[in-house]
Amino acid sequence: MGEMVEAWCDRCGQAAATGPHDGCAAARALEPPRYCARCRRRMKVQVLPVGWSAVCVEHGELRG
Repeated sequence: MGEMVEAWCDRCGQAAATGPHDGCAAARALEPPRYCARCRRRMKVQVLPVGWSAVCVEHGELRG
């Protein structure tokens, strides 16, 4: 398979190429992603005491 291309910001859902998204990067240090970075779909997010999981219907699950 190919390399994962992150075309979208995983916090605000805007195009990653529109800027550095410094505010999003700072927030992501404490929060799970809200959008799939590959397809821009809103993900189902569950925050647990020991971490989080985020599921994209197209690209599967991320954990942190």
